[in-house]
Amino acid sequence: MKSDQQIPDDPILTHNKNAWNRLVRAGNRFTSTATEAAFANPLAAVDSLGWLGPSIVGQAVLCLAAGGGRQAPLYAAAGAKVTVVDLSDEMLVLDRQVAQQRKLPMRILQGSMDDLSMLGEGEFDLVIHPVSTCYLKNIQVVFQQVARVLRAGGVYVSQHKSPTSLQVSRRSLGSSYVFHHGYYDKNPVEAAEPETTLREPGTLEFVHRVEEIIGGICRAGMTVEDLVEPFHADTGAELGSFGHRSCFVAPYLRIKARRTGTISAPRLFLET
Repeated sequence: MKSDQQIPDDPILTHNKNAWNRLVRAGNRFTSTATEAAFANPLAAVDSLGWLGPSIVGQAVLCLAAGGGRQAPLYAAAGAKVTVVDLSDEMLVLDRQVAQQRKLPMRILQGSMDDLSMLGEGEFDLVIHPVSTCYLKNIQVVFQQVARVLRAGGVYVSQHKSPTSLQVSRRSLGSSYVFHHGYYDKNPVEAAEPETTLREPGTLEFVHRVEEIIGGICRAGMTVEDLVEPFHADTGAELGSFGHRSCFVAPYLRIKARRTGTISAPRLFLET
């Protein structure tokens, strides 16, 4: 089933949609679909921390900004009723291809993560949100949208690029890494290098403070239950590589939250 939403005429959204479409056409590593091994135990492949319990069979799951033929098909293979929303039409093509190959029922929608008006209030038991908040300048509305479509007691699992990781350049100065972007700077970070595990070439990315991420989730009416920094450090890795840099800067935050309360009024000073 397919029912696309009109994408707003926003230069940031348009830029990032086109960038991800190019990455798909180039066969970039970030657009790889789920492997055969992952389908052998799909729930374990997407929930290595065990946050979702022994089964998600029958649960209504929203895979938000999660196109690309990995997340949504694996959740569907684990028995969930899956809706996937993504800005990139070519990332969604990958989902359609995998769904057809695997005969997996999925609802596939094109839209932006900050406008889920095509989805019903309290429609989902679980919202899965891989790394993508970095592609928006303001993210509070994203969390408000997530809270609206989650049922009471529903779970929100999201992963974000840590602000420090986006602030620090991949380039090294001796054995150290250099800050190149201010913590409160609302401009896009400098363009990514053509080949990097840390950044997606061609995209516009923004630093979001820890307060904006964790505080934003809480202010949207959700309670944070757990937080981890996925481990990628490799002390033997080459200087300047993803593994070496991760010895100094944790690249990601992964957060489990639960829909519990009402949405709070935004604190205006947060964006000043």
